[in-house]
Amino acid sequence: MSDSLARRIYEISHLTGEFTLRSGALSNEYFDKYRFESDPGLLREIAAGMVEMLPDGIDALAGLELGGVPLATVASQISGIPALFVRKQAKTYGTCRLAEGGELAGARLAVFEDVVTSGGQVIESCAQLRALGAEIAVVLCVIDRQAGGPERMEADGLPLRALFTMSQLNAAAVTG
Repeated sequence: MSDSLARRIYEISHLTGEFTLRSGALSNEYFDKYRFESDPGLLREIAAGMVEMLPDGIDALAGLELGGVPLATVASQISGIPALFVRKQAKTYGTCRLAEGGELAGARLAVFEDVVTSGGQVIESCAQLRALGAEIAVVLCVIDRQAGGPERMEADGLPLRALFTMSQLNAAAVTG
């Protein structure tokens, strides 16, 4: 992916301060994914880059609640592959589904996430999808924070492909 895209993501979403990450880790820098996901042009460019990383034979793009949903939606529009919207927990009313938009049993999925730190939520969500009969072919994310997520996910049979690592974003910001 281009340094220009990396620089734009960094400029719009990089924050400094004191932040507690989902993993519980403390960080002095944070990538606010909603800032790049709410920018229509940038979101489309990011999703197009993620579509290029898709392996062949994917049945559906599974966007994880909440940040993976807009990514999977726009990637679906670009690729023509149907999108699924995956909750952290199945609803307790209505259809009582974990994922909306299609059937999971037998589906070969590309799972979409925005930022991966430890990979904990991705691993949990993928275990739930697998329990419902889905095959996880790949997990795609915009930013790998390089905090052990890819290694934990690989150990669970979940190959991760990141559009950018945190190091790449930081380097692009410096060279910009």
